[in-house]
Amino acid sequence: MKISWESPSNIALIKYWGKKDIQLPSNPSISFTLSECKTTTEVHFSKGRGVNITLDGLDKPEFIPKIESYLERIIHRHPWLSSYNLQIKTSNSFPHSSGIASSASGMSALSLCIVDFAQKLNFKFDALNFYQEASILSRLGSGSASRSIYGGIAVWGNSPSLKGSNDEYAIKYPGLINPIFEDYHDVVLLVDVGEKSVTSTIGHALMNNHPFGKQRFSQAHKHLNEIQEILKTGDIENFIRLTELEALTLHGLMMSSSPNYILMKPNTLKIIEEIREFRSESELPLSFTLDAGANVHVLFPGSAKKKAMEFINSNLIQYCKENRFILDQVGSGPKRLTNFVK
Repeated sequence: MKISWESPSNIALIKYWGKKDIQLPSNPSISFTLSECKTTTEVHFSKGRGVNITLDGLDKPEFIPKIESYLERIIHRHPWLSSYNLQIKTSNSFPHSSGIASSASGMSALSLCIVDFAQKLNFKFDALNFYQEASILSRLGSGSASRSIYGGIAVWGNSPSLKGSNDEYAIKYPGLINPIFEDYHDVVLLVDVGEKSVTSTIGHALMNNHPFGKQRFSQAHKHLNEIQEILKTGDIENFIRLTELEALTLHGLMMSSSPNYILMKPNTLKIIEEIREFRSESELPLSFTLDAGANVHVLFPGSAKKKAMEFINSNLIQYCKENRFILDQVGSGPKRLTNFVK
């Protein structure tokens, strides 16, 4: 019995950094769901109990403990899993563990397969609907994965300013969105495609006693309030100001934690400098954001694509590993790839 889903990664505009209890966020976050950076996952469910996983056709026994831990976290919601063996075949359209949130796309794709199969078994889950349940399960695997369940713009984490927002699952952004943000592009410049020196799990844990933790969580709430007006009005200037500040705050928190660490590389900084200089000279609304890694996400509206790509090709790809980059944009969310197959 096989289920197959494709789920995208997402890039946070307001960053989630720090968690409490079991995968609950210390502050709300908001993200663009991407289109091309995605994970395709097929799960073969059979009677028994156990896990086997392949990534891009290669056996990955080292991933099994993480998946088993995830299944233990969700089994209280899906007790039927205790009677099934899961053979998981997964592949990414982008480098794994290099700061493009492969865990977000991977865990959301797996969660969608599980909820889909549960529905075929006529299992009644507690959530209001299919996607809310998938978001809850995704969160229990990887916090940011909760946002990948929805296309466009998604919010995860409770905020008094957003009705329906919740720490346990993400929601599709309910506010007004100016058309300029519905066609936003994200070119991911692959500065470093190796394993990160520090995992996000360790980074989140360091926020528990961070000297600037409380100020950061307060800042995130403030920024979420601000970005709602920005998204409604299409205020690109303040969008750039806020999202770049969020990106640098994320890395500033890493550098000021104890122990501290630096995930940016020299070429990350060179790209940032080039973008800011080009934006000042050309007045093109080109900006950057960063995930917890060295790679740079270059953001711009669809109307600026021609000039932005000319600049990226002429000035920025020299800083990428083997001149590699991914042209991406805001996407429509996950897709079921196959119907239920026995």
